[in-house]
Amino acid sequence: MKSYQRMTRLYAPTLKEDPNEAELASHRLLLRAGMIRKTASGVYSYLPLAWRSLMKIEGIVRDEMDGIGAQEMLLPILTPAELWHESGRWDDYGPELMRISDRHEREFCLGPTHEETVTDLVRNELRSYKQLPCTLYQIQTKFRDEMRPRFGLMRGREFIMKDGYSFNESAESLQHTYDDMRGAYARVCERCGLKALPVAADTGQIGGSASVEYMALADAGEAELVWCDCGFAADTEVGTAVIDVMEGPGAELEKIATPCEGSCVALADLLGIDVKATRKSLAIIDGEGRPTLVLIPGDHEMNECKAEHVFGQYRAMTPEELEKAGLVAGFMGPVGLGADVRVMADISLKDSTSWLVGANEAGYHYKGARPGRDFDVDEWVDVASAQEGDVCPECGKPLHGARGIEVSQVFQLGTKYSESMGATFADENGDERPLIMGCYGIGISRTLAAVVEQHNDEHGICWPVAVAPFEVEIVPLDIDDDLVWPAAESVADALASAGVEVVVDDRKERPGVKFNDADLMGFPYQIVFGKRAVSSGACELKDRTTGERIDVSLDEVVSKVRGLVESARA
Repeated sequence: MKSYQRMTRLYAPTLKEDPNEAELASHRLLLRAGMIRKTASGVYSYLPLAWRSLMKIEGIVRDEMDGIGAQEMLLPILTPAELWHESGRWDDYGPELMRISDRHEREFCLGPTHEETVTDLVRNELRSYKQLPCTLYQIQTKFRDEMRPRFGLMRGREFIMKDGYSFNESAESLQHTYDDMRGAYARVCERCGLKALPVAADTGQIGGSASVEYMALADAGEAELVWCDCGFAADTEVGTAVIDVMEGPGAELEKIATPCEGSCVALADLLGIDVKATRKSLAIIDGEGRPTLVLIPGDHEMNECKAEHVFGQYRAMTPEELEKAGLVAGFMGPVGLGADVRVMADISLKDSTSWLVGANEAGYHYKGARPGRDFDVDEWVDVASAQEGDVCPECGKPLHGARGIEVSQVFQLGTKYSESMGATFADENGDERPLIMGCYGIGISRTLAAVVEQHNDEHGICWPVAVAPFEVEIVPLDIDDDLVWPAAESVADALASAGVEVVVDDRKERPGVKFNDADLMGFPYQIVFGKRAVSSGACELKDRTTGERIDVSLDEVVSKVRGLVESARA
């Protein structure tokens, strides 16, 4: 027989004040509600309430993974360095990779992802096309040595993740698995109560040819997104929108005095033109050490991720390098530059014929500068960030802007790992071919934080039923009263016997304290037992999310609450 949980026995030490280090709502509320505690920078303990929610998130993930034929397993956290050397990521991954040595000075890492480990596992086992496709997944603690762990569970050094890996014989088979995963991931977000957008994303350190992230929309999200009503959505790191570029003033090259601070906005204000008619110049040294001038629309920014794909590990020029290249900070431009400085321009400017650019002389710009006549562009590149107001590349309507929290991501890896690690199979003709791989990750602990980020108010958390630590809280206002406590206990027993997850606040606290903690912890439904109501055969039912309160008879409350909970479960 199932029983209810008593608050007096529950380990959930709440806090009255907001912790100083907590910036995001999720971080603040999970700490205040007694659900997590910081152990070290970027490392958290999950207390019983948070753990119950995490187990529900994992249950939803397992249900969806099993539904598409993926098989759960568990790989070791420790990965030998030799495997990472085989893939080439030991050096490429960077300082975020947590590296350790055992007593024999053998090097290992604490896995941030497990592409190498799972590829090593299957390369001697999946040897025939008859064994494919095969999809394996695990739910496990991961590690990344973040330089600046912050925002609680959003960016930690230790976190819980579901990572899955598919092995296919063809690109068509991979696409099928990839599409199945995308559908499953969308359903995971929906069942967890998350409003999320699937967006085109950068493949980053994982690699591969294609990737989609599921972004939970939130003002506190680290990622910048653009999206359209037609369904197009992209992370600004990879999104290529149609930028509305305006022609600069004049058709002939003319040097003009521009006594302003040097920014495109200040220049536009001085000349009384739209900032879209200006061109922004950035001076960098690319990954091969070449001085480069990059031009983008004046109302946009250069995206670091896009730029790294084009320029490698680039950096800004020093004052000495600017002087050597003949560039003047705040008044840089491509006209009259020496051959040793490459000129690169964003593809959005390719059809523009009149540019307003710096004259490489303090206080002066050129108007009417024309590429091909007054200067040459060595290469047209995609480096400008897409932003709100740009034009959707699919339907032509203006894009919306948003911020998001990455909760999951799917990758088409192709043969990146199988080729470097010699993971091959025999096709139906007996020829050896590299396995074609996909990779699929869900941040379990980050999903918990994202749910809280989307579901809260000024009083605390508002849990969706599907992932709430408990579904119902019973609040008897006087546990010593010979009417109130028996009524509350009877309803708690009946709900628990009916399979509803119930916690009873049996503490000898003032009603105000109980109400405040109930709203802070945010269980979906609250049933309040006061002496006056119980005397008349009723109790009060509160919906935590809407705040709606209704009186329900003691005879009907169990069936009503049970119905509400069951209809809201994932």
